[in-house]
Amino acid sequence: MNENMVDVLIYLYENYMHGEERLLLEQSDLEDELSQAGFSQGEIDKALRWLDELALGVEAAHEHGPVTRSIRVYSERECAKLDLEARGMIMSLEHSGILDPISRELVIDRLLAIDHPRMLVDEVKWVALLVLMNRPGREEAFDQLEAMLYADEPVYLH
Repeated sequence: MNENMVDVLIYLYENYMHGEERLLLEQSDLEDELSQAGFSQGEIDKALRWLDELALGVEAAHEHGPVTRSIRVYSERECAKLDLEARGMIMSLEHSGILDPISRELVIDRLLAIDHPRMLVDEVKWVALLVLMNRPGREEAFDQLEAMLYADEPVYLH
């Protein structure tokens, strides 16, 4: 049985959110399919709640308008969860123009919302991809990150 909420998010992306053809399912049908794919109800619930919170965060960020420059100082709590390698990946994505400051903050927020003690670089990339997918006007950055992710990532088996 898969016991990782990030695996649920990746499964949802690869099976329902990726590409032009997005299937619309009732939540109960989606939960049934995820359960049949081997995910626990607890992890399914966490993933769906995480996606709902992402949508709320994107909506709130949209109201603030663009931010052109900022400096990010990480708190102790953030440093404990996002090691140097994870923070370096976030900085790299921002310096390459894939993440803007608002997207960066959404990525950090969503990473902190995952109940793992530490986040891996691959998880940072997947969370960034899901954030960008939900940010209007960031389609080019999304395409860049998706290409980078699939060039680097091993195939996930479910």
